[in-house]
Amino acid sequence: MKLGFVSAILPELSFEELVDFAADNGYKCIEVCCWPAGKAERRYAGVTHIDVETLDEQRANDINNYAKSRGIGISALGYYPNPLDPDEDKSRFYVSHIKKVIDAAALLGTNMINTFTGRDKNKSVDENFERFRIVWKPLIRYAESIGVKVGIENCPMIFTNDEWPGGNNLATTPVIWRRMFSEIDSDYFGLNFDPSHLLWMQMDYLKPLYEFRDKLFHIHLKDARVSRDKLNDVGIMATPLEFHTPKLPGLGDIDWGKFISSLNDIRYNGPVCVEVEDKTFEGSLEDRKYSLVLCKRFLDQYL
Repeated sequence: MKLGFVSAILPELSFEELVDFAADNGYKCIEVCCWPAGKAERRYAGVTHIDVETLDEQRANDINNYAKSRGIGISALGYYPNPLDPDEDKSRFYVSHIKKVIDAAALLGTNMINTFTGRDKNKSVDENFERFRIVWKPLIRYAESIGVKVGIENCPMIFTNDEWPGGNNLATTPVIWRRMFSEIDSDYFGLNFDPSHLLWMQMDYLKPLYEFRDKLFHIHLKDARVSRDKLNDVGIMATPLEFHTPKLPGLGDIDWGKFISSLNDIRYNGPVCVEVEDKTFEGSLEDRKYSLVLCKRFLDQYL
């Protein structure tokens, strides 16, 4: 496994500075954020370490040569919008940019992107699958045609009141993943698996690794701490941030020994990237850098 991190937590750095930080601190790869340049729509969004709008062959060569000179790989290009947004103009924009990220991944030779399926939060799962087919079948066929894999993260995107009641990402549970992969049967369509979301949803975060071993394209390493006292007060129908807190690996409730052991069981040898969303370490750029140092120190015992 190749230990890396998601670049969203260091938005101030240039691509080259990002690579230098990774190399100087013993990481092997980076999931590079590729949002459209401009204002962020939410926390950890709007980060542009590679601008796919302006990427050309010369810049792609410069990126690859610099990363290679420091021994750092690009695990994937990351962009996480809501392509099933009920606003058709927004949906078209998001789908268009996903295609640009796919093109950039091919140009860079990374051949992997991570994203969300999206969802209309006010419609049922069945209703969302009607649009899922329309939007995602051509997207996956396009990615497949140029040799780029698409990893879907399993985050429900239901953390705030404006994302209630259904959340903004359909691909949240094993029963939905089975249906997704049945409806779009492609070796280029898989998961960017984050165990922390299953944990706070009160689900087994180890069992799916075995069932979906052939669909695990990329792994996010993020922890979460569930407050039983708060959960007992508000219940599972509350917005999740009312009873859980994202944490650095080792500071929450995930059993990382069992998780990494399960990845070893299935002989997963792809990227495992730390995703920092722990507010305790967001006071400054130096705090956020230090959080990645702590994550590397903790995870080294397993990797």
